[in-house]
Amino acid sequence: MKSLFLIGGTMGVGKTSVCQYLNVSLNNSVFLDGDWCWNADPFQVTAETKNMVIDNVCHLLNNFIRCSAYENIVFCWVMHRQDIIDQLLERLDTRHCKVKTISLVCDEKTLRERLQKDVANGIRTADVVERSIARLPLYHQLNTVKIDTTSKSIDAIANEIVAS
Repeated sequence: MKSLFLIGGTMGVGKTSVCQYLNVSLNNSVFLDGDWCWNADPFQVTAETKNMVIDNVCHLLNNFIRCSAYENIVFCWVMHRQDIIDQLLERLDTRHCKVKTISLVCDEKTLRERLQKDVANGIRTADVVERSIARLPLYHQLNTVKIDTTSKSIDAIANEIVAS
């Protein structure tokens, strides 16, 4: 049986780093970052673009699920509302998958420090800090396994995800 890891979390919590680690450490794995399906300039959030990105994500994930080369499918995205997770799960063929829905969280101080470091390094814009912090409490309301990334190494977080 395949494993499908749906990993959410606000910006700066460590999703991409952990998922890249999982992709390398798990057998026969493939990794999709939801942001890759919506990398546009200008970035526009409309009903049409929201539907498009969900369609893009589901199309790719279903192709990975159907492909016999992959045992582990790792997906990450800013999934801060239960309806986002539900829309994905409704459109995915998970009959032969063990699905793990995970929310990565951390304390506000750690998140602020990580994001401010990214801003200083030119990786993110300053407006991300407050938006990301505002979303952090939303993850505690989701029907997901919560994994706190505060003061943990990437491999420790990855091990918790696999063991969940």
